[in-house]
Order: sequence, then structure tokens, then C-alpha cells
Amino acid sequence: MNPFKKFMCITISSVIIMLFGIITLVIYIDPFFHYHAPLENFPYLVDNQLSQNPGMAKHMQYDSVILGSSMTVNFNTNWFREEMGLHTIKLNYSGAYPKDQSNIMEVIFESGHTVEAVFLGIDVMTYTGGVEETKYPIPEYLYDDNYINDIRYLLNKDVVLNYIFRQAADPEKTDLATVYQSWWTDEYYNKQWVMHNYEQPERVEEETPADAYLESVERNLDANICPYIERNPETVFYIFFPPYSILYWNDVICENHLEATMAEYQYIADRLLPYENVRLFFFPNQEWIVTDLNNYADYSHYHKDINYYMTECFADGSCEIGSAEEMEQALMKMRLLIQEFDFEELFSVEY
Repeated sequence: MNPFKKFMCITISSVIIMLFGIITLVIYIDPFFHYHAPLENFPYLVDNQLSQNPGMAKHMQYDSVILGSSMTVNFNTNWFREEMGLHTIKLNYSGAYPKDQSNIMEVIFESGHTVEAVFLGIDVMTYTGGVEETKYPIPEYLYDDNYINDIRYLLNKDVVLNYIFRQAADPEKTDLATVYQSWWTDEYYNKQWVMHNYEQPERVEEETPADAYLESVERNLDANICPYIERNPETVFYIFFPPYSILYWNDVICENHLEATMAEYQYIADRLLPYENVRLFFFPNQEWIVTDLNNYADYSHYHKDINYYMTECFADGSCEIGSAEEMEQALMKMRLLIQEFDFEELFSVEY
């Protein structure tokens, strides 16, 4: 054989063997759980919500899920087993929009799991966007059933180097009970840190109409949330509004959309409460939480102790809203809390 042809044959064969070896390794370890559940003895790193959540939804063992934004990352799934007897998994997305919730619920309910409960945190500000809007572009090849486009996963340099070789060399397995938890350690949860980093928005003179957001909220519920509630009547949806700090409400006042925001809360409650498989929880008016900035690391993100409190509420029914009238009362309490809070004193101190 011509030496050049021989060299080319050897080179091409070597490349094919190498690529086949990489593909085999990725399928075997499967760090994004795209094809199978995790191997028992491999120290998996779980830190990529966009890429790893769909695989976990398909192949992990669970009977309930935690969905939502960064307001849900500090839940510990062990609490749900201790308080409610549930084997729970976190599949949240930081900054999640309703479409993000829809994308992962589609995978969850197509996975064949028997899902007893879904714990879904609703951030009202994200329901004013478009029904197809996501926080970040998703890697669709990990969400669909088309194995041809999986080549982007199977021959992905980052997957091979950072999620297989690096983990094998320096193993530190992610604890799935606390996966995706925020980087803030306890010392960051204090009033001085929060106020030092808080920037008050400029005041808006013109008030946002009370119904300004409702059309967008309606479309998002219709497209991204309600269909899953309706198609899965055996699943209990624990839907809750997170307790942002009083500084969040200062933003709302400065930006002059208090009535529009209150109308959002009421509308969502009115839409969801008629479902027999929905339980609704309202935490924003818990004064002991929202007015104590030592519970927060910034204007909205609270300490894991608050997540534990919410877990206890899911278990015993505290803070549950049972009717549209109860929601009206909860919002009246919220209004009173805002009206009576001394914002002037809060901002009079140098931090």
C-alpha cells in the first residue's frame, strides 16, 4: 500500500476508535443522566440545572419534585421525607420563568414516575413575560427524544473533561439532598450585608394600572402551569408564594406597581384554588420573616431556615390559603404590613 494511504488509514482508524471510545465512556458514566440512572460508585458532580435536570427527571428515583427559581434551592429534600414521608428531588432553575417550569414538567410527567406531589414556587414577576420565554436557552438535545442530536452531548469536551475525568481524579460526590443550594454561607445572612448591597430604584411617578399584568399572567397559566394540573389529577400541587424581604416591597412602591402586583397574586389564587389537587400557600405576609433582614442575603433570597419553616407548613397546613376570600385577607395583611413598616428608619442608618 502507498505509505501515504497507509498513514491516512491508520490515522482515520485511530480517530474513529478514539471517538468511539469517548462516546462509549460518556454513555457508560452518563454524567447528565441522559440514558440511565447514576452508577453507584461514580462521584457525580451535579451543578448544571439546564443540562442535568431533564436526565434526573427521567432516571432518578422519586415520588415528588421541588420546582421553582432560586427561591427553592435551599430546600433539603431530607426534610420532605422526615415531615411528609416523600422521596423528593429538586429540579429547580435559577430565575425560572413559567416556560422553564413547563419544560421540566413535560419531562417529569412523561417519565413514567408516579408523582405524588409537586412543590412549585411562583414568583409573580416572572409571570408577566411571554409564554415561550425562558431564563436561559435550553440544550434541547437533552430534552427531546431525538438520539441523533445527542452527538452534542456524547462528544462534548466539557462533559468529558469536567464531569468525568476531573471527577474521577478528585472525587467529591454532590449530595442530591442539597443540590443547587446557594453559595451564601451563614455569615452573609445579616442586615448589614443586605443593606450595604441594596440599591433603591428610582421613583416612578405614574402608577401602573391594576390590571396591567393580568393578560400575561393568564396566558402563562393557560400555557405553562394549568395543563399539568389538569392532566395529573392524582398529583397534589403544593403551590406557594415565596417570602421576599420588605426591601422587595420597597422596590414595588418606588416603581409604583403595588396594585398591579397585588392583583397578580389575587388572580393566580383565583385561578388555581378551584382545582381539587391544588394546595396554595402564601408566605409574603409573614412579618417575622420579611421584616427581619437577618433572614436574607439580599433583598429576596432567604436563609435555609425559612425553607425548613415552609416545609413544616406544607406538612401541617400552616399559611395555607383555602379560598379567594382568604387570599384577599392575606393580601390585606400584606398591605398593612407595608403601610406600617418604617422604611424611613431603615434607610436613615449608614451601612
